[in-house]
Amino acid sequence: MRNITFPDGREVPALGQGTWRMGEDRARRQEEVASLREGIERGFSLIDTAEMYGEGESERVVGEAIAGLRDRVFLVSKFYPWNASRRAVPQACARSLKRLGVERLDLYLLHWRGDTPLEETVEALEKLRAAGDIAAWGVSNLDVDDLEELGPDLANCATDQVLLNLEHRGAEFDLLPFCREQGMPVMAYSPVGQGARLLRHKALRAVAVARGATPAQVALAWVLGHEGVIAIPKATGLDHLRENAEAVAMVLRPEERAALDAAFPPPRRKQSLAML
Repeated sequence: MRNITFPDGREVPALGQGTWRMGEDRARRQEEVASLREGIERGFSLIDTAEMYGEGESERVVGEAIAGLRDRVFLVSKFYPWNASRRAVPQACARSLKRLGVERLDLYLLHWRGDTPLEETVEALEKLRAAGDIAAWGVSNLDVDDLEELGPDLANCATDQVLLNLEHRGAEFDLLPFCREQGMPVMAYSPVGQGARLLRHKALRAVAVARGATPAQVALAWVLGHEGVIAIPKATGLDHLRENAEAVAMVLRPEERAALDAAFPPPRRKQSLAML
């Protein structure tokens, strides 16, 4: 599998595991745990979660899944913008560490921007890094102007996690090129869209049928085709996980990309960064 390198030299697979909405249905908990563990076995070692997901329940599911496997996992979590102050960041981190059952996060992200100045949030994150509670920090749902506001601290920002899929391509115009210039990987959430609308699109389905693949695999391969991008789809079961795994080896042909561009036009000007 293709690896992506973070600014500090650590490498992760280009395909990780997302966990949004995991932990919300206790009847599915064991299936979710099994799916995450199967993903780890298949080499999808990056797992992304957040205190927002199920108000901490997703982190508890992840904690159960990685029990005994911590040294094989690159663990990412995110904190609410109202927990972004110098006082609240360490408290939020401590709660996440407890739910996950670990002593350190590999990467800790500001989930989206709120009222707290970025300078104050970064100060708190750097203290967590110095204390060993986190190995690195980053952001989510921040656009180019927000990243530029980080100033010299941008060099210590490990990633920007944003919405990127065929329906939401705004980040391609300036954010992806900007991050590539900084040597900063981008993490793409919801790479196959939300619900089934994208996957029902006739152009995507046509490419999938001709390729002998599923629409989700084609959509995921499209995201993975971007340089420096890590995709973090959620797998809702073992079959879904295996489907995602097969997309890693898929490289879209120029004519397939052209067909998708015709149906989902790339941005020709600056757009507001979409988010969920």
